[in-house]
Formats: sequence, C-alpha cells, structure tokens
Amino acid sequence: MSASSTSSGKQIDLRSDTVTLPTPAMRRAMAEAMVGDDVFGEDPTVNELEAQTAVVLGKEAALFVPSGTMANQIAVRTHTEHGDEIVVESSAHIYYYEAGGPAALSGVMCRCVTGRRGIFSGADLEAVLRPPDQHFPPTRLVCIENTHNRGGGSVWRLDQIADVAAVAKRRGLRLHMDGARLWNAAVATGVSERDLAAPFDSVSVCFSKGLGAPVGSALAGSKEFIARARRFRKQFGGGMRQAGIIAAGALHALHNHRSRLAEDHANAKRLAQGLSRLPGVAIDVESVETNIVLFRVTGGSATEFVRKLDALGVRMLATGADTIRAVTNLNVSGEDITVALEIIAAMCTGSGN
Repeated sequence: MSASSTSSGKQIDLRSDTVTLPTPAMRRAMAEAMVGDDVFGEDPTVNELEAQTAVVLGKEAALFVPSGTMANQIAVRTHTEHGDEIVVESSAHIYYYEAGGPAALSGVMCRCVTGRRGIFSGADLEAVLRPPDQHFPPTRLVCIENTHNRGGGSVWRLDQIADVAAVAKRRGLRLHMDGARLWNAAVATGVSERDLAAPFDSVSVCFSKGLGAPVGSALAGSKEFIARARRFRKQFGGGMRQAGIIAAGALHALHNHRSRLAEDHANAKRLAQGLSRLPGVAIDVESVETNIVLFRVTGGSATEFVRKLDALGVRMLATGADTIRAVTNLNVSGEDITVALEIIAAMCTGSGN
C-alpha cells in the first residue's frame, strides 16, 4: 500500500537517502552516455568514473560495482583468506546489514568492537586483538564506517582515524573504510575525501545515497588491490556490460552533488531542533552531525508512530521498539522540513485528529 501525501500533494520521504530520484540533468546524462562492454574494459563512461573516483579518493585505481554492500564484501574478500578474522564496530553496516556476507562470501569471522555512536579508539582496537596462536583465527583487517549509519551519521575525525590507523599499522593489519557516506563526512568536517581516505588500504563509496544517483558504488585502492578485486566482482556476479548508462548518473552526481550535501545537513539540524520542542519526543540535537536524525518516542511505539505519520504523507523508519530514523536527502527541501514538522507537531499534540 502506498503512503498518503501531504495537503500539498507531495509525499515527504525521510526513510533514507537511498530513495532519491534522479534529477532531469542526471537523466539526460544517462540517456546520452557513451557505452561499451565493461567486462572487456570497453565502457568509456565506466572507465572515466573509475578514474575520477580514484583521483577524488587519492588512490591508484577504482572499481565500479552495483552496490555498497558488494563494494564492502569485495574489499573483505580481497584483503583476506578463508579462516581469517576482521575487526568491525558492533553496529557497523558490514556486520549488521550485509546479510552475513563476511562469513558466506569470504569465510571470515567478525571480531566486534563496541564503539560510541559507531566510533572506537586505538585502545579499543588493541583490547580485542589477540596474540598469534594456533587456537585463534589470524586477524587481517580493520574496518571503519564513516559516516556511521547506526551512529546517526556520526563522523570520524582525522585524529580518531589516525589513532586507530597507528595501532593497525603497528600490528600489521590492513585498513578498509566503508565510506558509503564519506561525501557527508567531508562536507561536515571541511576535510577532503582524499585526506580522510589517506590512511586506508581500501575505501568504498556510494553514489546512490546522498549524491542521489539511482545505482552504483565504487571500491578504491592500489592498482594491485583493484586487479584482485576485479576478479571477485566477477565471482560475486557484479560484472556488468553496458554499465555506462548507470555510471553516467554516478559521474554526474560526483561532479555536481557533493557540495550541496550541506543543505541536507542544515535540514537535518532544523528537523532535530523542531523535534526537540515536541511532547513525546526525545532527541539529542547535538548528536546530529550530518543528514541522519535519530530520535525516540516516549510512552509509545515507534512502529505505530511511523504508521500514523505515513498516513499523513511523511515517511520515516522505525529502527527499534521506540527509536525512529529520518534522513534528509536530495528530494527533501527546507520547505518540506517545515511542513513535516507541522504535521508531526499536530500529531504529537493531538490537534491533527
């Protein structure tokens, strides 16, 4: 059943930044894209996207893939062998939302670090590393998620990354960044994607979240790493043919939609501030750093709250018994945030009945 719309006739969809629709300019770029067989390396648009992504991230090479999950799982497989162990934060996307991929696809175990809003320290990492012993799986890889989804779009600062990277280097471990929303981290901190990615052996990025492309992610690293990763992309079923049609959307997003993420961040802060003034809502406004807003409903069910809101034309996502997520995005304007807050306020106070 589709959701109702607001009185203006528009549905305000804050469930995720994955729900965005391509802009007219993006659609034109996709329609006019030059294409070829990418498995043969002959798609000029894919080749351009990979080259430009590598430059932005400061890596030697990049690989275009259908999804962020595939990018992360190819990275895990490329860095490890069956029976190895990787270290992840306990609520990381790689561990929490990727359908058991590390075990199923790479045959590796996950050793979890409990972070604070998804962020952990070098000391936290050191505490879970075990000495070499025949009883233990060898640890090969440490993964960081920036920004952190379940942390509410929390941002890893350069000093926090450096702290973990120093321990990883000292212990001979490789580093992977799940940078699905790295673009948001760069805008929020004013630090370039290249600098945020510099300590990592590999980085994944998504074009289909904040940047608004309909499909696609990329994995970046050294030429040797990407050559090995290309084999696993094929093995995982990610080899595509005339993929320039979708790569063109991602390329347009890379060129045109990165700086505008500041609008999404401002809208998220406005939404959080408005929610903080409503009865029955608990929220830490200061924790909203990027485009993800997490809040609790007090004395009620998150599922019921979301259901009622959906019927009024505003869509959010229940993430727990009393927790709700709202994600600002390319298709939600400042005016939409104002309308959404008016609808939520009427619902919370009972004046919308």
